Amino acid sequence: MLVLLLAICFVVNITLGSVSIPLKEIFNSLFGNIENQSWQYIILNFRLPKAITAILVGSGLGISGLLMQTLFRNPLAGPFVLGISSGASLGVALVILGAGTFGGFLSTFLISKWSVVIAASLGSLLVLLAVLAMSVKVRDTMAILIIGLMFGSITAAVVSVLSYFSSAEKLQQYVFWGFGSLGNLSWNELLVFFCIYALGLLLSVTSIKALNTLLLGENYAKSLGLNIKQSRLVIIFATSLLAGTITAFAGPIAFIGLAIPHMVRQVFNTSNHKILLPAVFLLGAIIMLICDSIAQLPHSDFSLPINAITSLIGAPVVIWLLVRKRKMMF
Repeated sequence: MLVLLLAICFVVNITLGSVSIPLKEIFNSLFGNIENQSWQYIILNFRLPKAITAILVGSGLGISGLLMQTLFRNPLAGPFVLGISSGASLGVALVILGAGTFGGFLSTFLISKWSVVIAASLGSLLVLLAVLAMSVKVRDTMAILIIGLMFGSITAAVVSVLSYFSSAEKLQQYVFWGFGSLGNLSWNELLVFFCIYALGLLLSVTSIKALNTLLLGENYAKSLGLNIKQSRLVIIFATSLLAGTITAFAGPIAFIGLAIPHMVRQVFNTSNHKILLPAVFLLGAIIMLICDSIAQLPHSDFSLPINAITSLIGAPVVIWLLVRKRKMMF
């Protein structure tokens, strides 16, 4: 049912936009049989990449949130709890806000289309390396969670300093990046995005057995022969690949990573990751497509910030599910 719903949402998402295109012509354009070249260009070079990006972003953030909630056994843990998003935001702030503050080289660097993506990737990578280094020395999983939050606070403080000294124009540019966007990727950028995403997804799938064992507690998992330190490193690395790449290419998207795992647990009433992981993948992609379709403002030239839509639509749904069930599955 979720696969069918995903296919329907995917088609609906492609049909919506400022230009009205008949459904028949959309199917024709996918097979190269459309006569209107402008319609074909809109579908193949804008709407189709955006719909695929929505699937990658929704599924990736959902899986990242599931990994973090299981690893830390904390229902409030999300994909950005390790400071990955904050590191990416710091990298982007150094490029956008730093260009106005320091000028010169950074202003020239901003001309590059890949500058924001590279900066966000480097920022998240540095935070990842710092967290991984700490996780090797620290035995307590909860301590790693606190360390990740502290890294987030440090990077947020640096961004605040840069914001204070930057111009209004650069500050507005940075704020717009923080809104998140799914429609700015070309096919080449999407290919790079997908390759890194696929590696993170593969590591997540190989961690299913470890995730199910960790639900029993670390001491019991050790007695079953699980290498806690190795499993923890793989899970953190997989989450960082997914969350860091998504932030770099689409900006910091809120709500999805935190809420989708809870929605899946309430619907499927299980803690088995063999069911949870594919269900989170599908539901995350579906919710992201729905939110993007709403953000389109059909037949309008305007598009609402995707970050606002994900929270406005998703949060009431999670509240309703929890009130209805009256018990949080974990």
